[in-house]
Amino acid sequence: MKVMKDTENKVGNKGEEEKRKWDKHYDYYFFVSVIFLYLLLFSFDPESIYNSLKVSGNLFIQIIPVLLLVILFMALLDYFLHPKTVSKYLGKGSGIKGWFLAISTGILSHGPIYVWYPLLKDLRDRGMKSGLIAAFLYSRAIKIPLLPLMAYYFGALFVVVLLPYIVIASIVEGEIIELIGSRKRRNTVKYS
Repeated sequence: MKVMKDTENKVGNKGEEEKRKWDKHYDYYFFVSVIFLYLLLFSFDPESIYNSLKVSGNLFIQIIPVLLLVILFMALLDYFLHPKTVSKYLGKGSGIKGWFLAISTGILSHGPIYVWYPLLKDLRDRGMKSGLIAAFLYSRAIKIPLLPLMAYYFGALFVVVLLPYIVIASIVEGEIIELIGSRKRRNTVKYS
């Protein structure tokens, strides 16, 4: 019986090693496969590939400022912010100040959303609650520079009524994410 368990552990560890090796090089595999697909499609329709690369280049140029800002934030976080600090302000016991920080920084954040994902993942790894990440992402619907435009088209009353509803909805969404996450953790511990 013991020999069988030891064999299973060795086989299981070998499979995990293979998976880790694949995960470690996944970025390279993806990059090489995209280049291969572009080269393959280039042989069929070179003009479309050229236009696609041109659009991608223009998009990259547009997101460079936000990307640099997020990289700067991540560097500052790595230097100044310790996991205890993140847990204090954005972790389990953060309370109302955590919700306030997540929602207000979500409102103040600009640029494409996918640029913020690495920063949010880093914060989550340091102890930020998933519900606060959801609140951050949801509250990005409020764009301060666009509020006058919204008021012009829909009226000030509409804006004054809509904004609190967006904030409330971000809290509700964050709480739902926390509820799902805690249920998942309980089930994982229960069946482990």
